[in-house]
Amino acid sequence: MQSNRIRPADYQEILDIVEAGSKVLDLGCGDGELLRLLIDELQILGRGVEMDEAMIIASISKGLSVFQGNLNEGLRDYTSGSYDYVILNQTLQVVERPDQLVREMLRVGKRAIVSFPNFGYYRVRLKTLFSGRMPVTRELPHRWYNSPNIHLCCRDDFVAFCKRRQIHILRETNITSRRRIGNWLANLRSAQVLFVIAGRDDPGGRKPAPTIGS
Repeated sequence: MQSNRIRPADYQEILDIVEAGSKVLDLGCGDGELLRLLIDELQILGRGVEMDEAMIIASISKGLSVFQGNLNEGLRDYTSGSYDYVILNQTLQVVERPDQLVREMLRVGKRAIVSFPNFGYYRVRLKTLFSGRMPVTRELPHRWYNSPNIHLCCRDDFVAFCKRRQIHILRETNITSRRRIGNWLANLRSAQVLFVIAGRDDPGGRKPAPTIGS
C-alpha cells in the first residue's frame, strides 16, 4: 500500500508519459519506488538496474525484478530496441560518461526519459555568486566533498547536447518547488528538468512532438 506522502513531481510526470502496459527499464532505480508505482498504476513490464546492494534488497522486498549493474559499463547486456522506455531519473549527473549512457539508452529503448537537477536554476546561481562556494539546495543537498554528482549540467547544456547529436527532444517538463512550471525562462526558473528523447531515426515512426519549456 502506498504511503500518503506527497508524490514527487518527476514521478508524476513519468507516470503521465509512460503508456499502460509498456516495457520499461529503470536505470539507477534506487529502492524501486518509481518502478513499483509504474507497475501498480500502469501495469508495465518493468525491470530495474541498481549498483547499491542495500537498494537492490529494498527493491526486491517490493517484489521487483532488479539486477545489480554498473551504469558506467553501459548496457551491453540489453538488446537493441528491447524496451519501450528506458528511464534515467536523477542519475545522469552521477555517471562517469553520461554521453555514452544516453547513446546506449537510445539504442535499447524506443524512448528515453532523462531527468536531472538544473545547475542553471536561479537559486543555484545566486548562492554561487554571493557565497563564492558550491551551492547546497534541496535538489543538490550534498557538500562538494561528499557529493555523488560528478557531471552537473544546466537545462540549456542538455538541449545543446541533444542538438549536436541529432537527438529528438519529444517532450520537456520544468519543475520547481515540487510542481511543474511553464516554459518562460526555463533554464533560469527550473530546479529540475525532465526530457523525453528519441534517436535521430525515431523508432516510433512519428515526427517529434513540439518541446515544452524550450
